[in-house]
Formats: sequence, structure tokens, C-alpha cells
Amino acid sequence: MKRPILIHPDPRLKKVCAPVPDLSDELRVLADDMLETMYDAPGIGLAAPQVGVLDRLIVLDCVKDEAEAPRPLIMFNPEVIAASDDESTYEEGCLSIPEQYAEVTRPAEVTVRWIDRNGNEQQEDFGGLWATCVQHEIDHLNGRLFIDYLKPLRRQMITRKMQKLKREKARA
Repeated sequence: MKRPILIHPDPRLKKVCAPVPDLSDELRVLADDMLETMYDAPGIGLAAPQVGVLDRLIVLDCVKDEAEAPRPLIMFNPEVIAASDDESTYEEGCLSIPEQYAEVTRPAEVTVRWIDRNGNEQQEDFGGLWATCVQHEIDHLNGRLFIDYLKPLRRQMITRKMQKLKREKARA
């Protein structure tokens, strides 16, 4: 089931999420719903707070090539356990900040540990777009948005655009 995506500014997007103590069927359904919502948006990542749930859960799939099989990942309690000194800069966007993009510099490679939908611990090294995306989504779990990396003036400008967008949607 597709879920509505919160638009910035929303206080829930600035909250630190609670760790998931146990996997329940309800959480697995949430993860499936989040994947469906992300693909429909369309996006390459989505964090639980973006659908109003303050649990440490993200989903992502950075496969862009339509000839390649999708690779949906569901991560409960994801954490970066190692990051490269090398950095890369990507133009990031966010489903909670539609049609706004900005360059953000992050570690080029990260090692992430998480619990999969079956309750098994996983660990993987990510580089390129995958590294950027997983860091962006984990930031959401810590109440951080990509615009928090920007200079204050640019961040305020984007926030004002989002407030205007929300007012327009409310009137529609």
C-alpha cells in the first residue's frame, strides 16, 4: 500500500528515530509499503520518518539501468560502521523536499551493518550512488536532511519554497 510522504518542514522529519527492538509482521508490511511508495514516487531511497513512522527503517534500490534487475534493500537499524577518507559529491534530492537539489559531499565508500527483514544481521560495503543514498537515508533516522549540509541562506530559501508548496497543496 502506498503511503503519503511527509513534506519538509514537518517536525517528524527532524526527530531521531528509535531502534527497532524486534521485527514484527507490522514492520515487515511497513517495509513493503515503503518500497512500493519509493518506487511509485519514483525515488531510490525512503526512510520511515518520511512516512510518519519514527522507527529506524530505510529502504533503497539504486539500480538505474532498466536492463538490470532491481535490488531492493530493506534495512532495520542500519548503521555506518566504517567510512572512507575519500569523499564524493553528488547532487542530492529528497522525496520530502520535491524538485529541490543540491550538491552534498559525503564519504565515497561506507560499510553498513543492519538487520534484514528476516532478522538476520547483514553487512556490506557500498560505493558510488549506493554509498550516498544509504548515508542520506540513515541521516533521516537521525533527524537530518540533505539541506542541513547547505549554507543557511540556501537552506532557508528551500524551506520557504516547501512551505509555499504545502500551502498550495492544502488549498487544492
